[in-house]
Amino acid sequence: AALFWSTRDSRASLVRLDQLEWRMGKAKDGLAWQGRAWTGGDLDRFLIRSEGAMEGGTVEHGEVRALWSHAIGPYANLETGIRQDFGHGPSRTHATIGVDAMLPYWIEVEGAVFLSHKGDLTARVELTHDMRLTNRLILQPRGEANLSAQDIPELGIGAGIDQIEVGARLRYEFRREFAPYLGIEQSWRIGAGADLARARGEGASATSLIAGIRFWF
Repeated sequence: AALFWSTRDSRASLVRLDQLEWRMGKAKDGLAWQGRAWTGGDLDRFLIRSEGAMEGGTVEHGEVRALWSHAIGPYANLETGIRQDFGHGPSRTHATIGVDAMLPYWIEVEGAVFLSHKGDLTARVELTHDMRLTNRLILQPRGEANLSAQDIPELGIGAGIDQIEVGARLRYEFRREFAPYLGIEQSWRIGAGADLARARGEGASATSLIAGIRFWF
C-alpha cells in the first residue's frame, strides 16, 4: 500500500515518482524525473519535491524543494518553503510559495512563485488531468508554463512567458502503484527566452518521444 495510516492520529507517508522517463528528440536524448515525498497528517505535512533532467550521465538542471504543506480547503494545499537548484550552470536558492489544488473535472493544478537569493522572480504553473480509458489504461494530458519577471541571461531565461510545454502520456497500471507509459511532449521558448536560446545555439522548440514509469509506495 502507498499510504501507512495510523489509527490514532491519521498520519501518513508517501513517496511518488510521477515521471521517470527517457526522452528522445531530434537534438538530444536524456533522462528526466519529477516526484515528491511527504509525511504528516490531514492538515499539515512536510513535503519534498524534486524534478530535473540528465544528459550524457550529467545533471543538466535539477531542483529540490523542501516545503510545509497546509490544507486551505478540501481540495487545495498551500505550500511554502525553500527551493535549491543544482546541475550545469549557476545555481540558485529560492524562497517559494505555491498552491496544489484539484479543480472541477479532476484537473490538478500546481502553481508556485520563486524569489531567488539574487532577486530573480519567476513562476511556474502546471496542469494535468487523468482520463481513465479503461480500468487500467489512463491518458494524462499535461501543460506547463514558466514565467519570469525579468531576463536572467546567465540561466538562459527570458522575461515574460519564457517556456511552454504541452504533452500527453498513456500509462498502463499493472497495479495502482506501478505503471509504465509512453508519450509525446512539445516545448516552445517564447519571446526573449527564444532569443536567448538561439544565441546559445539551441532551438526555440523541441519535440520529444517519451518512455517511462510511474510508481509510488
